[in-house]
Amino acid sequence: MIRKFAAVPGVRVVPTLILATILVGATTVQAQQTPAQQAPAQPPAQQPSTQAPPDNPQSGQEATPGEIGVARKPKVKQYKDWVFNVGGGAGLPDGTTRTFVRGGGGIAAAGVARNYSPYFGFRLDFQYDNLPLRDSALKLAQAPGATSQVYSVTLDPIINLPVSNEWAGYILFGPSFYHRSGKLDSSTAIPGSACNSFFQWWGPCFDASLPLNGNFLHSAQNEFGENFGFGVARKITPKVELYGEFRILHGSRNRSSTDLRPITIGVRW
Repeated sequence: MIRKFAAVPGVRVVPTLILATILVGATTVQAQQTPAQQAPAQPPAQQPSTQAPPDNPQSGQEATPGEIGVARKPKVKQYKDWVFNVGGGAGLPDGTTRTFVRGGGGIAAAGVARNYSPYFGFRLDFQYDNLPLRDSALKLAQAPGATSQVYSVTLDPIINLPVSNEWAGYILFGPSFYHRSGKLDSSTAIPGSACNSFFQWWGPCFDASLPLNGNFLHSAQNEFGENFGFGVARKITPKVELYGEFRILHGSRNRSSTDLRPITIGVRW
């Protein structure tokens, strides 16, 4: 019987189709029961870094200009905002003052400067000058002795001239105020008599005559004028300088004048 089926051509194909169908079904069932394993994801390829390496002082790489600017320390100011000075010395009279005052009178000075740059500032000074009278002046005053002095206040622009780390110079000039005063120990001059040249400079004369009340032993007068000076400074410590200064002082009032050339040595800090 089987041989009869095999002899028929159409019947030969049937077993082959059945066998193929069974194999395909088995494969499909196995694929559904066991899912395919996914291939492990490959890590992305590392791209070459375009950022600059961190700043390492031990590495041999050169720092960028921006990094240099950040690391650079701020520039230290080369001048002080405030400078103080004290000093002493001697005065040389000039003009009419020299006729009645001998040189060598003692000086005491103190000041403060406010600098706005290494080259420019303002300086305020107070100064005391002793004015010892000449013997010829005491003879005109008919007095055995006397004391005389002048107090001055000056406010000057100051021009600083830095030369080196140790040496510096400066120039100053400006208006000034002077208060000159004095006292005669006694006098045999007659009140109301004509003033001589000394009393005219001394200052108590009224209408070219000595006061009738005899009040000419004392003298006090205020004068306005100007001054000019220059000096040099030498640094002796990081914060202290030794300075020497020469100034020209002039004040006048009512045809009476005060002219001095003080020389001062002191310290600045």
